[in-house]
Amino acid sequence: MCDSKSCAHTAVSARRFFLRSSLAATLAVAAGGVLPGNRAVARTASPPKPQNVLDPDAALAQLVAGNERYVSGVSRRHDFTHERPALATGQNPYAAVLGCADSRVVPEYAFDCARGDLFVARVAGNFANDDMLGSLEYAVAVLEVPLILVLGHERCGAVAAAVRAVTQSAEYPGQISSLVSAISPSVEKARALAGDLQETATAQNVRDTVAALSARSSIIRDAAQAGKLRVVGGIYRLGTGRVEFLG
Repeated sequence: MCDSKSCAHTAVSARRFFLRSSLAATLAVAAGGVLPGNRAVARTASPPKPQNVLDPDAALAQLVAGNERYVSGVSRRHDFTHERPALATGQNPYAAVLGCADSRVVPEYAFDCARGDLFVARVAGNFANDDMLGSLEYAVAVLEVPLILVLGHERCGAVAAAVRAVTQSAEYPGQISSLVSAISPSVEKARALAGDLQETATAQNVRDTVAALSARSSIIRDAAQAGKLRVVGGIYRLGTGRVEFLG
């Protein structure tokens, strides 16, 4: 409505600001998070689950304690009803888990967690493709999780398929081949190690994924370097339910 140069400049600047910020704002609102640039608001507002505001070491200790309860058969009774109103307004999980899609491995059970505690991304073979990486970046940048766990498990079918592809030139139909291709480099590394190839490849795949998260993502790398985030790996044992964390 104004044709002066100053008005036109203001309008252009406003449009540019809107374009820069609208996508980030939409993502933050969609998941009930806060914008990374709006830390003051995040600190003064009450989080949905105040007990989940932890530093990286405390978050890892909480995972370890929850897994011990699960293994021992003394998991807590989680009353989801009273949490619904708070979680309807947002989320502040204390850890993110990149896990396998295997139906036998359920992170919320394995760590005796309630809703809103874990931000879980799952793909067969628990490797970091672009979708998994973007999901974890969101957890770090918007939800400010202090811990990422890459969770593999023994007798993983995706790892077994990659082992057969590397050692027997096995081929697979459809997009299963893309899963195998992603895991095969870890299998190749594991061939030089002692022990059962399936077992060593499973651990190597976890270690390689842990390394890849920081190598491929400046968001994750910067948070880790600032001491706000830890990235760790673990193997879930199907027979006991215990998670063995990798050093």
